[in-house]
Amino acid sequence: MTFRFRPALAAAAVLLAAALTACGGGSDTSTSEESPASGAAVSHIHGLGIDPADGRLYVATHEGVIAVEDDGSPKRVSDTADYMGFTVKGPGTFLGSGHPAPGSDEPGNRGLIESTDAGRTWKVLSLSGEADFHALEYAHNTVYGYSGGVLHVSKDGKKWDKRASIAAADIAVSPNDPDLILATTEDGVAKSTDGGKTFGKGTEPVLFFLSWAKTDGLYGIDPAGGLHRSTDSGATWKKAGTVPGGKPQALTAVDADRVLAATQDGVYETRDGGKTFTKRLPVTEAAGH
Repeated sequence: MTFRFRPALAAAAVLLAAALTACGGGSDTSTSEESPASGAAVSHIHGLGIDPADGRLYVATHEGVIAVEDDGSPKRVSDTADYMGFTVKGPGTFLGSGHPAPGSDEPGNRGLIESTDAGRTWKVLSLSGEADFHALEYAHNTVYGYSGGVLHVSKDGKKWDKRASIAAADIAVSPNDPDLILATTEDGVAKSTDGGKTFGKGTEPVLFFLSWAKTDGLYGIDPAGGLHRSTDSGATWKKAGTVPGGKPQALTAVDADRVLAATQDGVYETRDGGKTFTKRLPVTEAAGH
């Protein structure tokens, strides 16, 4: 899918188009059982999450799921598959999507996959060979996924309702209203008030990723790394700071003040709403796609 942007939004066009390009399952029992590897290299990052079971940071990458130790060292807990969409569902329970590890006999698109042991093993829930979710959200006991230019919604992760077709890079769901969904588009942030069946026209700022932790914890990051915050469900935005490290790769708001963001050179964390940032994990290889 390719966007045609106004000249002023050329930089956003390149990044958003990249987000919609796939990186280069039929069984309900597909698992990864590779032994964890310490000192795992981290290149392109697709998702970030905090496991409420132990507070540990997990990073979904082009080479597997990485757990970040207290000293900042990375430890790969999964196989070396490409984990695209990624979200923490609950303690020790993650949802993901993407593409299998090299040499695997799985379909190229893994559909919706789930781990109940903090990323060590995964099983296919649905849409194996069909969907490659580049964005996943879990809210209101519901899975919201974006694949192939279409918003998908499921109560059980197996039966899906296809909703609006929209050219977007990311989605976010209101923590209070299951029908209020935002999407990042070439024109800015588009809003749906009917559960994603329809979206209004996007309005500036043009953001790349969104994350909505609480009513006053809605954050977005622009193509230059600027962190923006909204306290009125996306009606207005205020720049809160700039995440170091260049172009963004992922964003997760943990609460109203704590935000995790991945950029070209690492994963950064703020605990004061964007005023200051601490580097949690360096990127050690150049992204390959």
